[in-house]
Amino acid sequence: MKSMETSPNKPSAAASADGQPSPADAGDAAASDASDSVDTAGAIASSAACANVIVERNGDWAVIRIAREAKRNALDRRTRIALLRAFDSLQGQARCIVLTGSGASFCAGLDLKERANERAAGLRDTSGEEWIAVNMAIRRHPAVFIAAINGMALGGGMTLVNSCDLAIAADDAWLGCPELASSAYAGAAGPTGMLSWPRKRVAWMLLTAERIDARTAERWGMINEVVPAAALQARAAELAARIAGFDVAALEETKKSLDHVPSRVSDWEGAMRYGQAVNAAIRARQGRE
Repeated sequence: MKSMETSPNKPSAAASADGQPSPADAGDAAASDASDSVDTAGAIASSAACANVIVERNGDWAVIRIAREAKRNALDRRTRIALLRAFDSLQGQARCIVLTGSGASFCAGLDLKERANERAAGLRDTSGEEWIAVNMAIRRHPAVFIAAINGMALGGGMTLVNSCDLAIAADDAWLGCPELASSAYAGAAGPTGMLSWPRKRVAWMLLTAERIDARTAERWGMINEVVPAAALQARAAELAARIAGFDVAALEETKKSLDHVPSRVSDWEGAMRYGQAVNAAIRARQGRE
């Protein structure tokens, strides 16, 4: 463990995302100020034109950028709903989608201040269900998702990384699940991490509340690649263009297999028979059978 680097920020900083209210600024959603007062109906009504999510189309692939830089790209309700709308707008339009953040943060998690304000106002807490919907939309989307981690990814930011099919990070990025430092549980990043990482890696992230650098995350198998910060977006575009060039039926069926095999197949013969069935489905979609 000596080679692992952790952030100089103390884990006593606030927990992000996935979960519970936080008392301090962890570079997370608690960074939201009082001007973000809660108006659930108004937020939903205006989310279609929400400037917090920017969609950039590039032929068969696209970039979705979380653009709430002043709040370190913490996800308030308007942004969560805008993400869902952006995903839906790219159904059948993009074969690959790069998900990234603006400024120095990828995503600092859910907007915990908004969540606390809603609870204080006696409003029903729907943030958990909305957050599940956002991440399941990524998993169920036919496009391949690439997380381009341009900076801090905490709590809910880690969940987005887990939900994406591929992940590349800038060499100055940091990742973490700091919830335990605020007496909370990483309610989405923790369980999804358990489905993806070895137990000891998950235990470190959850039980120490420390952040790890991008190189450590790559070594631990949490992300695929680390590149210089200045080259991140170009590398993400290169990967997206390559993936978008593949046959759409083969690409979509291959993405489905990434979830179906570990959840439904546990033996070698079953795995190989599943592979045959996937190719048959691809040929049928291509009109070859």
